[in-house]
Amino acid sequence: MLKRRVVITGQGAITPVGLNVNEFWTSLIEGKSGIGPVTLFDTKDIPTKIGAQVEGFDPLQYMSKKDANKMAQFTQFALASAMQAVEQAQLRIDETNASRVGVVVGSGAGGMDVVEENFNKLFRNGPKRVSSYYVSSMMINSAPGEISIALGAKGPSYAVVTACATGSNSIGEAMRAIQYGTVDVMIAGGSESNFGILDLASFANIHALSRRNDEPQRASRPFDRNRDGFVIGGGAGIVVLEELEHALKRGAPILAELVGYGCTTDAHHITAPDPTGLGAAEAIRIALKDGGLSPQEVGYVNAHGTSTPFNDQMEINAIKTVFGEHAPSLAISSIKSITGHLMGGAGAVELIATVLSMNHSKVPPTLNCDDPEDPELNFVPHVAQEREIEAAISNSFGFGGHNVCLAVRKWRGH
Repeated sequence: MLKRRVVITGQGAITPVGLNVNEFWTSLIEGKSGIGPVTLFDTKDIPTKIGAQVEGFDPLQYMSKKDANKMAQFTQFALASAMQAVEQAQLRIDETNASRVGVVVGSGAGGMDVVEENFNKLFRNGPKRVSSYYVSSMMINSAPGEISIALGAKGPSYAVVTACATGSNSIGEAMRAIQYGTVDVMIAGGSESNFGILDLASFANIHALSRRNDEPQRASRPFDRNRDGFVIGGGAGIVVLEELEHALKRGAPILAELVGYGCTTDAHHITAPDPTGLGAAEAIRIALKDGGLSPQEVGYVNAHGTSTPFNDQMEINAIKTVFGEHAPSLAISSIKSITGHLMGGAGAVELIATVLSMNHSKVPPTLNCDDPEDPELNFVPHVAQEREIEAAISNSFGFGGHNVCLAVRKWRGH
């Protein structure tokens, strides 16, 4: 059976550098960092005091106060992003198509804000003060559930959880559901709430986070020799995926064609990547083969690029393994230098950035890449670069050894 073609018809995002896709893209191209001192809680006893927080988000723009009060923040972010994406896609869901529209949205940690809040209530005031919405709001599948309810989507809905690869895995699995005819439309992506004190303390204690507290906007330095860890953030990205003929028939705006999905596991260590990058390289190869792309056709790599010593070197190894002599011709950039690391939301937000790069013929920069780990490669240091891109990939790697690559083509009609 021939796989059906899948296109992206809508995109939505809530990020530390913009509360919609247009604001997000402007910040990327201008290199406007969303990283600063943590203001959500007291960091007095934590060595890392910086992060990338979503600020100014008003859930009441997207839902009633009653509904907002029943949702964890990651679900609010996901629902807002989904509504943005559906609006751009001009998608109407009614009784004629509801069973053919599904939702796949995951998160790395889900409603940790709800867990912390209700634990404190339990500890201080006893069991009767625990919210009756605790269970329904903290569970990771509340995001696809609430999106399905709000939009009336009655096809398959579920959550994928693969740490920092979550958003990309969700989109890849949604793509498969359309390719094999299970549904015609999928609303897919990932979301993470603003980080809490437990997140910051734990990542700081394993020395994963940058400690450049005096220079927040210079802290995330993917592929720079002087990097000292990632910067934690929060946010969401959602895309509308659609079977090609379905999209054409209803005159939907087609932003790009999603052509390839590669997924592997390192089976090496629960938090550290395989330093050889062989698992990541295989995920890239699978995505290219799945999409009918040769390495030479790819013009842009939206890198996972966390700014940790282990990840960045591993990803360089993977890129050079797959692309060989073509590697120096690639534009390779990590938007985490601008947005921070959005954890479960990262992969989806970064795919959105990849599609925007193709459509605007411009690649966002890697900030703070002053002394590149590999001088032969073009990490798009400091400022955006003009570039025509016919095909691109977006990499995501997560704790647990999860490696995911998504491949997209520029849409030029049939």
